[in-house]
Amino acid sequence: MVVRGENVLTKESLLETLRLQRTIRENESINATLRDGQPTVGVGNVVATAAYYEARGGGGPPPSLDAQIDQLASMSEAEVEATVDRVLDPEADTRGDPYALLATSYEPGSTTASSRIVLVYQDTSGAPADSLPEPVTAAQLELQDAAAAELSGTDHFVFAPGIVDEESGQATGESFALISPVALLLILGVLGIAYRDAIDVLLGLLGVALVLVWMAGFLGWAGIGITQILIAVPFLLIGLSIDYALHVVMRYREANVDDPGLDPRTAMRRGLAGVVVAIGAATFTTAVGFLSNAVSPIVSIREFGLVSGFGIAAAFVVFGLLFPALKLEIDRLRGRLGWPPNQSPFGRGKRVGRLLSVGPELARRAPYVVIAVAVVLAAGGGVAATGIDTTLDQTAFLPQDSPDWMNVLPAAIQPSDYDLKANAIFLNENFVQSRGSSSAEFLIRGSVTDPGTLDAIATGRDALRDTDSAAVRADGSLQVTGPLATIEAVAAENDTVAAMVDDADTDGDGVPDGNLAAIYDAVYDADPAAAAETIHRDGGEYRSLRLSVALSGTTDTRTITEEMRGVATGMESENDLDVVATGTPITTELVQRSLLRTLVEGFLITFGVILAFLAIIFRLRYGSATLGAVVLFPVVLAQAWLFGTMYLAGLAFTTETAIIAAIGIGIGVDYAIHIGERFVDERGSGRDPIAALTRTVEGTGGALLASAATTTAGFGVLALALVPSLQRFGFITAVAITYAFLASVLVLPSLLTIWERLSGTADAAT
Repeated sequence: MVVRGENVLTKESLLETLRLQRTIRENESINATLRDGQPTVGVGNVVATAAYYEARGGGGPPPSLDAQIDQLASMSEAEVEATVDRVLDPEADTRGDPYALLATSYEPGSTTASSRIVLVYQDTSGAPADSLPEPVTAAQLELQDAAAAELSGTDHFVFAPGIVDEESGQATGESFALISPVALLLILGVLGIAYRDAIDVLLGLLGVALVLVWMAGFLGWAGIGITQILIAVPFLLIGLSIDYALHVVMRYREANVDDPGLDPRTAMRRGLAGVVVAIGAATFTTAVGFLSNAVSPIVSIREFGLVSGFGIAAAFVVFGLLFPALKLEIDRLRGRLGWPPNQSPFGRGKRVGRLLSVGPELARRAPYVVIAVAVVLAAGGGVAATGIDTTLDQTAFLPQDSPDWMNVLPAAIQPSDYDLKANAIFLNENFVQSRGSSSAEFLIRGSVTDPGTLDAIATGRDALRDTDSAAVRADGSLQVTGPLATIEAVAAENDTVAAMVDDADTDGDGVPDGNLAAIYDAVYDADPAAAAETIHRDGGEYRSLRLSVALSGTTDTRTITEEMRGVATGMESENDLDVVATGTPITTELVQRSLLRTLVEGFLITFGVILAFLAIIFRLRYGSATLGAVVLFPVVLAQAWLFGTMYLAGLAFTTETAIIAAIGIGIGVDYAIHIGERFVDERGSGRDPIAALTRTVEGTGGALLASAATTTAGFGVLALALVPSLQRFGFITAVAITYAFLASVLVLPSLLTIWERLSGTADAAT
């Protein structure tokens, strides 16, 4: 709990937070989750305890919380200020550690401070490492309400993982409540323009609904819970389903326009014959693209790949089998009712046709220039990819306050105010925190009883002062725990340990140089609980030591990892020790680096499988395995463009951007296969290359344009989300789809033209 103000060390302010602590302990549901002993700690406790002992001449058991409140309440403002002055004197021997509870901006010795914290400790024993027990989370939310009631006139906030999870989930829900109608309107608008037939739009949406229901069933059967990454899967399946529906309907319409005398059944059979192989191939390659995430070491990304793969297969079944049959029956019924369906293909319109014919025109005039420009841009993107940041800023995932323009929205969809991100930044910038995510740990193994071991640790402790990562408190000290700190603390209370330390300190630096096993034994005898925190004993032998340091919340994980590993290396060089630097920030950095490796591995696996598949398909159908590589090449180019865009936009590789390769390849191959298949089919009908390309992009390209527009719109509206991770995912996915479309209709025609000139395969087919 953070309290802020002009001066938070006044009598009134200290009493407020002490009374809040009492309220917390009196609340049964909150109290049931608190740890034994002293579950709440703040500067008020330190000041009140000091005043209590001072009034009674020292000695005796620690005062209860009620006694602390009574003590402060009985004192005048001047008396409280004088006690604060004595407690915060840098030279004073104060019970407790008040500097750990004050902002780093506090001036040592001052009786004023602009902010301080009260720590509340809860018992989470027996809970999974990655989640909190439900009672603990509920207690944190109740605690937040209690603070709002008790500190109603004071600037304050409560920060806890349960509150973060609750508000993040709420922000996600509010985001989708806002986004969904906007996305639906955009998608319906684009589909209305493409289909120009309300029944076809409704049929397509029905198919989309079936795919989503199947996906939900799979989640239940597989026991997979919803995560932020999985929220993206419905958007992906909506985009792919719309793509499939558009191709089926537009090829059916083209068959009717090309031969008006065909009955509906024959027209549908002819339309499906031209598109079902492409849809099947696209389904396989797209599924492979997403299933490549199964090699990820991160569970959420593996689950994303599995759910996406199932959904893509479901989309093929619905739109390859059910949708055509349903469309045919509905059209027959409409014919009997005198309400004929619209039979005009989208890409055959004059304006759309002229727009789409840019690719074939460039292929006719300057195909090598088109390819050269595309390759140069891709090379730049590939180089930029090596510079994409892999560090992780935890605050980048927290909900942020909505923009001012959202205040005019109707109350039903108007989002709440979220201060989580601002609060987290304030904590990181103003306080030294020792919680797991804000500390580094050193595991020291080897002959930890050899002379010089503690000197090596002292050297490491000194080296921490020279890093940017270690957090410096208001009094200029570091918040470090370890065997030296344990020995010093026990020696201050135990004369026997103190005498042993003095005897073993041969060079007078305060660090024992020898007789370490006996000193460890004495520390264990005097305070076994404290000793076990930093000195590991197994079967009477000392196996390892543990050193911990609080880190600055403003330092990135890459810097932390490099600096802490440097300190570990320095300690190893001092003695025959094995020192491992670890802790949440370091493991987070290593996971982030593995994301990049996952991206590369997934890309290589996907590329290899899809290339082999396309080579076989095109070899069997058209006698040319090289055509598979030609079709796949624009997808690789688009992927490189995407990485370049990520670099220019300053986006890091995170869990939501690590799956972009699968999305880019999966959707990109889908688009490219449709163009490649249609082109060879048109060439086989006797048309010259440019005419075949023109007819391809006006027919199949029109369906791709409508599909890309709807999918991009669906993802693009995620920019309205209150959760930054959703904003980033929506932006990158929209860009990936746009690049995949442009590569298919602008670059692929030039590639196909050059392929024809060099191979002559299509001429033979003609």
